[in-house]
Amino acid sequence: MKKLVFATNNQHKTEEIRLALAGEYEVLNLNDIGCDTDIPETANTFEGNASLKSKYVVENFNLDCFADDSGLEVEALNNEPGVFSARYGGSRDSLENMQLVLQKLEGQHNRKARFKTVISLMLNGVNHIFEGTIEGKITQNLTGSNGFGYDPIFQPDGYSITFAEMDMAKKNKISHRAIALKKMIEFLKAS
Repeated sequence: MKKLVFATNNQHKTEEIRLALAGEYEVLNLNDIGCDTDIPETANTFEGNASLKSKYVVENFNLDCFADDSGLEVEALNNEPGVFSARYGGSRDSLENMQLVLQKLEGQHNRKARFKTVISLMLNGVNHIFEGTIEGKITQNLTGSNGFGYDPIFQPDGYSITFAEMDMAKKNKISHRAIALKKMIEFLKAS
């Protein structure tokens, strides 16, 4: 069976992909291949960061790989925090990051936002890009305790609750990451 590395250490994400590609690919993560390097994400786009990670694995471990990069884009903030979503408030503290977004949006009527994921799949030396977005808005307050990152302040279009108020199964069906992964999995199954 062909091996495919997911450039993550997140066991839950890895299991999700293993199930989706069962019988077609042996899905490994960074831990499985002995990669303990914190791969730098120095690009100024999601596509650039995802590509840096997937290319790093291909170049250093000689295995096909895919990597993702995701973030929140708020229309009224010129699409900030964008690629800096994880460290927007100066650290990797989600609460600080959310408070900064809410503070910058004070008095702002336009609260449109989107979550975006870009996946870079390096397969046989070719980089394939898959993108997923989900539109929504930034709420006035933090609500919900599920999820992570900006989930407590992001309400997807068509819903009256935030990502953090949804159960994970529901969120994982409609999320930006789910959309991008579905595109990649369809591509892999058709290859």
